[in-house]
Amino acid sequence: MLAKTLSIPHISTGDLFRANISQGTPLGLEAKAYMNEGRLVPDEVTIGMAKDRMLQPDAAHGFLLDGFPRNLGQAKALDEFLTEQGIALDGVLDLEVSEDEVVKRIAGRRLCRNDGGHVYHVIYNPPKTEDVCDECGGELYQRSDDTEDKVRTRLEVYHTETEPIIDYYAQQGVLVTIPALGKVDEVTERAVAALEQKKNG
Repeated sequence: MLAKTLSIPHISTGDLFRANISQGTPLGLEAKAYMNEGRLVPDEVTIGMAKDRMLQPDAAHGFLLDGFPRNLGQAKALDEFLTEQGIALDGVLDLEVSEDEVVKRIAGRRLCRNDGGHVYHVIYNPPKTEDVCDECGGELYQRSDDTEDKVRTRLEVYHTETEPIIDYYAQQGVLVTIPALGKVDEVTERAVAALEQKKNG
């Protein structure tokens, strides 16, 4: 919704991985090899995919990064890339929400097997028919890493690896923190207003 409101492409690391793997790009094949072995994809592969995507024509007037950067190494690589391209970040959005709410949101997420872009939530955005996609009738499923215990493990990794980039961007003066509880459109409005305020100084 934020990308749509700002008329810029939404660049998600999950989408990048899926697209590169399905298209059989060199980076996609490399990522798939790591994933098949159950290993984390190295930063340089993720960074390479993100750079390629940010250089696409539709991103020439801006983009919204989602899930990237995920650690300090990726944040520094992003800074180097943006400096080379003469691009400055308008803002880094920090969505404040309790851990229990994060678990509820992620563990309740359901995706369509036919189109991963069709996303539902058992509480906040349930399909009309349980486990059936409203858009195409495909089966809805829960990702294997969206179970409550796996989400809590992911949160531990977040605190260790991702949380430090909040201070990193705060020191650069680009961090924008907003409360992320409430309806999606309310949080989107809050985010747009905060980013506009940051952009206009």
